Amino acid sequence: MRRWLDAGCFETMVEDLRKLLREFAGRKGSKVHAAVDTLGHLLALHVTAADEQDRAPVEQLAEAVQQITGEHVELAYVDQGYTGENAAQAAEKHGIRLEVVKHTEAKRGFVLLPRRWVVERSFAWAARFRRLARDYERLAQTLAGLHYLAFAILMLAKLIQTTGQS
Repeated sequence: MRRWLDAGCFETMVEDLRKLLREFAGRKGSKVHAAVDTLGHLLALHVTAADEQDRAPVEQLAEAVQQITGEHVELAYVDQGYTGENAAQAAEKHGIRLEVVKHTEAKRGFVLLPRRWVVERSFAWAARFRRLARDYERLAQTLAGLHYLAFAILMLAKLIQTTGQS
């Protein structure tokens, strides 16, 4: 019994059972956190449950972005969901400074926010794919994979369009 306790077997079992029960109960939705370049092309993506804080995946996204870009990203524009010291410190571990794009005080109708529109446009492009228009997926890996597939198709179409013009 002592070896099982020391090895953390019961904690692992509880975590696995919680995940299974959550799947069978049906999740309450999910959030897709994406990092895109200045042209709106996907760099990194992370899917969390809808009830998790936006700040939670900052470190994973920052690490993935730096790995993909060869440590070239120094600044990331984020929305207000990513405010706070924890998010800033998590990004700073990977050499990225977060700049929060704040909503205007008198928000009436559509307001174009600087730099944030790039990510919003990217999500709009992906939402044109029927499987991504709603959260149908039960597994986060499936939802992430479908986003990567959608962005691959979008980027291939853009490449074909670009090379066809030259």
